[in-house]
Amino acid sequence: MAAQMPLARPALVHRLLKIGTSCQRRLRCKDTIAFSTCRVKCNEGTGDRSDPTPPSAGLGSGPALLSRGRRPLSPLERISSLLPKDALSSEVLQLREHGQLDPAGDVNLWLPGTQEEDDGEPPQDNPGTPRSPDVAVVTSASAPLAPGDLLVAEHRREGRVEFRKMFELQTRARLDSNWGVILHDDVAGLPAGSFVRTSRGVSILVRRASLEDYVLYMRRGPAIAYPKDASAMLMMMDVTEGDCVLESGSGSGAMSLFLSRAVGCKGRVLSVEVREDHHKRSVLNYKRWRASWRVRRGEEWPDNVSFHTGDLSKASPLLAAHGFHSVALDLSYPQLVLPTVVPYLHPGAVCAVYLVNITQVIDVLEGLRSLSLPLLCERIVEVPIRDWLVAPALQKDGRHCVRRDPTVDQDQEEANREKTSTEEEPAFGSIPYLARPHPVQMSHTAFLVKLRKCVQ
Repeated sequence: MAAQMPLARPALVHRLLKIGTSCQRRLRCKDTIAFSTCRVKCNEGTGDRSDPTPPSAGLGSGPALLSRGRRPLSPLERISSLLPKDALSSEVLQLREHGQLDPAGDVNLWLPGTQEEDDGEPPQDNPGTPRSPDVAVVTSASAPLAPGDLLVAEHRREGRVEFRKMFELQTRARLDSNWGVILHDDVAGLPAGSFVRTSRGVSILVRRASLEDYVLYMRRGPAIAYPKDASAMLMMMDVTEGDCVLESGSGSGAMSLFLSRAVGCKGRVLSVEVREDHHKRSVLNYKRWRASWRVRRGEEWPDNVSFHTGDLSKASPLLAAHGFHSVALDLSYPQLVLPTVVPYLHPGAVCAVYLVNITQVIDVLEGLRSLSLPLLCERIVEVPIRDWLVAPALQKDGRHCVRRDPTVDQDQEEANREKTSTEEEPAFGSIPYLARPHPVQMSHTAFLVKLRKCVQ
């Protein structure tokens, strides 16, 4: 076996060099492949791969195994540099003598995104090169909290919300509550969703306010269209980006904000309110949300809502220049404005009506019958939402209850009980849960009537 090794070694080396030569020809027509971000110098005597000298320093004495970084190493160079001279063929030795293979020097090895060229300048980005997956990208949505942000502070205990308040982050201000005081300056600069301790040591979660939070906790004039009803109305109306929507009954501006987000930058919302005080409140709430959005995202919320005051039943000149894809009505007597609205509604479009009392629904249907309007009542719905409490079952002493398998042997059951009582963290699936409806429920808010314009 030992006699066969010298004969097999030249054949193996010849095969490797033949493969390396063909790969070298291919690499001459391809881009450079990146490997590492550091310069590597291998000392033949010690095998130490560390290089304490800076990248700009030259090589020390002694032969090296890797070529200098004027160009990438080909497979032929990598294989030949790892073999002694007596194992190389005459062809490889001639290439070395002509300078095409230079085993001396150091090599630049780099990774995409951190590579450097020989002249010290950073390389240009290659669109075909994938980015490193561990590079953190900071976006405006993950920016720290800053003055002008609309935030929500809340405290939960045993799965229930004990305290919740929306506030605008300001300099040299403070948030007062029964749970203690939080200085706004202590909140500024923190990431959204951070826990902040009050002056009484209570942890309060501080997060950015969503649009749902904003419409629920903003200053109101009249009652708002609750998010659960607004979302159902948007689905009824099939509002999409670029639509032109009519809203009557601006109220506090809740539905105007939902419609503004639905139609996007390319759409328009025409909001008409008969009362001047409600009109001012809706405009102020709309502007406040847009200002907060500018701080949060660094971009403008679409300015796509036009607020007007007046009686919609007498607003034909205002509607004349529009054709509406859908209509949202939040009025006490919507049947009085339907004759004015229907001519400007596209055929097949939907008019969603928000009504509080069932007697109002009857009046709308009676108005459709007596006026002979080309409207078909498709649905009359109520949107209930039931909150649930789901939490692990606890014993009176605060320990988790443990599920117990039925067993016949009482001695074995007592042993299992003693074993589970000494465990600090019960295993997955061993803790029973309790689930029941939340004691505080939002019951009835409104009836939603879906009317579709039809062509007779």
